[in-house]
Amino acid sequence: MLSNPQYNIISTERLFQPYTVAKLTLSSRIVMSPMARAFSPNGVPGPDVAAYYRRRAEHGVGLIITEGATIDHPSASSEPRIPHMYGAAALQGWSEVVKQVHDAGGKIFPQILHMGIVRPSGSDPHPEAASLSPSGMDMEGNQVGAPMTEAEIAMVIQAYADAAVNAQRIGFDGIELHGAHGFLIDQFFWKTTNRRTDRYGGDLRKRTQFAIELVMAVRAAVGPDFPIAMRISQWKMNDYQARLFDTPEQLEQFLGLLIDAGVDIFHCSTRRFWEPEFEGSDLGFAGWVRKLSGQTTITVGSVGMPDESDTGGTKVEHPGMGELMKRFDQQEFDLVAVGRALLGDPAWAAKVREGRISEIQGFTPEVLATLQ
Repeated sequence: MLSNPQYNIISTERLFQPYTVAKLTLSSRIVMSPMARAFSPNGVPGPDVAAYYRRRAEHGVGLIITEGATIDHPSASSEPRIPHMYGAAALQGWSEVVKQVHDAGGKIFPQILHMGIVRPSGSDPHPEAASLSPSGMDMEGNQVGAPMTEAEIAMVIQAYADAAVNAQRIGFDGIELHGAHGFLIDQFFWKTTNRRTDRYGGDLRKRTQFAIELVMAVRAAVGPDFPIAMRISQWKMNDYQARLFDTPEQLEQFLGLLIDAGVDIFHCSTRRFWEPEFEGSDLGFAGWVRKLSGQTTITVGSVGMPDESDTGGTKVEHPGMGELMKRFDQQEFDLVAVGRALLGDPAWAAKVREGRISEIQGFTPEVLATLQ
């Protein structure tokens, strides 16, 4: 038995039990977090992409969530190697990805996205296209363009629905909508970037209207049994201290609106899964979402990582897998997404389960020594 709770083969076994959401059963509670790789030339994933995801599935990851795949809109992407969720060539490539993951015993969702205003102006593959923003504001609240028209909003919503249908048709097991980190959906949620005065702007209820209509359109397109996840976050790409919700009551209202629209799963993005979200409770973001919504909830944030330094250079001690399992046993979340650790070693899940800690790749020998 391993003495360090960071990787205790006995205490982590519960993460390798099946889990069912809607009509989908996962072989384990381990999820591969979506991480941009940009290795799909002209938006088309090739055999290397299929092999990349298969390696994680065949080592015990129950659900793969792919890197963000863009909807069919000219300003959705900032890089020509970011994959598409449209077009015959891209969908054929994704079909092989799905086959490889299924053959390895895993399930797979694409993360579907539009970057919105975080896309740098003039980016390929369509440098002529203007980046979109609910109110023409950048992430700092500066006016940099025109607000989206209602016609543009309707076009984007339809493109999301079309992408979801494409994913369903080629065999994906569900989808994740990227509603976090300052991407387009999240820009509608955030007061700094949404200053609209029509039905899409105003109080929290109105700022959620775009997402409500988008989720409803996707749900209508894919039917009642196809799982829809949404990744949400307080923090933005340029601001780790940003907050959408100051109180649990605000978060509860927000979640209820999205559940009514058709969201099945919330993927709760934080920097560190163990950090308290609101004063007076040690519940993390995922814990609050699970408590307030009752929906399937994914935690994420430095799972499996060693101690690190924050942006100010202060050392942050990682509480380890023992803390993760304590919160899991308290039913703060249902699934656990792993990012950097799984990126560094495709077999991370299997090695953790089997106690083969010294074999984990991606860490220095000094770090591995602390995990024994």
